[in-house]
Order: sequence, then structure tokens, then C-alpha cells
Amino acid sequence: MFAEKGFDKATVRGIAREANVDPALVHHYFETKEGMFAAAMRLPFSPENLVKVLVEGPREEVGERLVRMLLQVTANPETREPMLALIRSAMTNEQAVTMVREFFTNALLFQVADRMQVPHLRIEAAFAQMYGIVMARYVIRLEPLASAGHEELVEVLAPTIQRYFTG
Repeated sequence: MFAEKGFDKATVRGIAREANVDPALVHHYFETKEGMFAAAMRLPFSPENLVKVLVEGPREEVGERLVRMLLQVTANPETREPMLALIRSAMTNEQAVTMVREFFTNALLFQVADRMQVPHLRIEAAFAQMYGIVMARYVIRLEPLASAGHEELVEVLAPTIQRYFTG
């Protein structure tokens, strides 16, 4: 359903109807459409938890929280590979890029931006920076970025990401 209609137009009711199950059952197992998408795409995080981690806690530490979270998720090949597969699909398939764009902007980025009262442009710029880090570190494997330690990357990246959130 996500592949056919895109993230925005797929509905829990429609997915439940297609699977011949009650929508309440879908809600029971996945809670939200975003949770269902994350499970279907084998994403290593739930959008709700990601948003919660970013918006809770001191605002002046959000850059560090974001960088640490991304490094933690991508450190393990089991959690990194589904993300890379989704990125690669989005780079080569128009339907996939639409679905990925809708999911990331509506389920994650704009949720964080609106709750933290950060302009959408700034949150997308922070996302683009982190997206570029993932691409350079794990797809292109630029050195020394690919082999840098987490603490070194947090030290280098967190202040820049923080500026997107605090100006």
C-alpha cells in the first residue's frame, strides 16, 4: 500500500482492508501509520521514539542527541542496512523517493520542527547534513570519516547541527 499510494495517501483503514483484518488490530501491533511504515521498511527506529528523544531534554543539547542517535543506529550493520537500502531505493526509484520524502518530512522532520518551533527549512538542512554523513561514511566510505570514532564525530558535528535548532 505504501509503495502503491505513497506514505501520505496510504491509510491504516486501507492497509487493514487489504490485509483482511480489523483496523484496531493494526493499531494494536503498530500503534500508528508511521510505526507500520517503519516496520514495513524494517527501519531500526520508531518515529515516535525518535521525535520524543529529540524534543525532550535541554534544547541546547539537541544537536548532540541527534548526532549520537544517528551514530548509534548506524553503528550496527543490522540496523544500518535497512536504512541504507531505503536510501539507495530512493536514489533510483521515483516512487520510493516520494514515499521516503513524505515519511521523513511528515512523520519525523516537521513533527520535530513544529514541537520545537524551528522553521522547516532549518530542520531539513539539519537532516540533509546528517543524510550526507551517512552517505559519506557508509556508502562512499570517505576516509577518515568512515573510520572516525563516535566521540570524535559528535565533537565535530554536534555544534553545526545545534546551530540549525538554535540559530
